[in-house]
Amino acid sequence: MTVIVTDEGFAPDDWTGGFLAVEDLQAGAAPQAVDLPPDADPEALAGLLDSLDLIRVAFPAFSDGRGFTIARRLRLMGYHGRLRASGHVIADQYAMARRCGFDEVEIADDLAARQPADQWLRRSDWRAHDYQSRLRA
Repeated sequence: MTVIVTDEGFAPDDWTGGFLAVEDLQAGAAPQAVDLPPDADPEALAGLLDSLDLIRVAFPAFSDGRGFTIARRLRLMGYHGRLRASGHVIADQYAMARRCGFDEVEIADDLAARQPADQWLRRSDWRAHDYQSRLRA
């Protein structure tokens, strides 16, 4: 099982559709949701962004930050749908995930037990404590 983390805390996964692997995309196909590995090129989704409801980006390790770059690139490419980080994201990384463009984080139940909702909620005010904003002021 998994837990979805949002700015409001923990929630069950409400996505009922499946996910298509990016390598299984076909020309002309209109999938609703896609799984992106950390080594994927977001440009592979360029023509599909308007038709996707959810993109889930994999984080194989908490020390692997490629997913943050993918999220930022997808938002810069014009993706306005739901963007989910999935895997080994820890509470300390939640604010960065939100700043990069993720809407939510999907974590395993065992991580949720080790890092309860209150640890994630402390970082849910991700617009505060942004060092770039302080530097611009």
